[in-house]
Amino acid sequence: MRSFDEIFAIAADRKGGADALNALLEPPSAQADLAAIPDDRWLAQSTKCIFNAGFNWKVVEAMWPGFEAAFEGFDLGRCAMLNDEDIARLASDTRIVRHGGKIRSVQENAVFFAELAKEHGSVGKFIADWPDGDYAGLLAFLKKRGSRLGGNTGQYFLRFMGKDSYVLSRDVVARLIAEGVIDKEPTSKSAMAAVQEAFNTWRSQSGRSQKEISRTLAMSIG
Repeated sequence: MRSFDEIFAIAADRKGGADALNALLEPPSAQADLAAIPDDRWLAQSTKCIFNAGFNWKVVEAMWPGFEAAFEGFDLGRCAMLNDEDIARLASDTRIVRHGGKIRSVQENAVFFAELAKEHGSVGKFIADWPDGDYAGLLAFLKKRGSRLGGNTGQYFLRFMGKDSYVLSRDVVARLIAEGVIDKEPTSKSAMAAVQEAFNTWRSQSGRSQKEISRTLAMSIG
């Protein structure tokens, strides 16, 4: 496995030099800023990522004011109380993308996030306090406890909210394979552990965040 500096050099060569590459690397949000994000915004962003999955992101973005209205600002208490009649009504609501399974996930994730908030003070505090060195564990937790939050959906959700994260995009996976970290897209627990170990090594070498490392890996390929 190459050092981070070696991979950075490959990416810098592709992007016009170290300064140009550094300009493309934004750090994640501070822990205090993550913890301060209201619970309803975590439900809103998770919902947006779920509806984006396998769909045109621009369509979802254009319709988003309708989503906010239909789900009453993603208030956890209200969304957790959605019943079968409410979900059937929403499945006919032209303000949103009418996908019954994804609509139901809003109710299920409202319950999930409400439980986190009750146990830890807020969703943001729980996410902020999760150690970056076990980001793979957080992804596994979201997949297990959440609804439709596995795979890239959970990864993009955490990235957009500002958590220090890596996204296993096609280019990042290609670099991880090239470095011998994995031999195919990581889906098993052991493969994800190997990915996390590699990111932890590169974090130690560089002092950079997982987000910056992830972006560097991606730009060393694409």
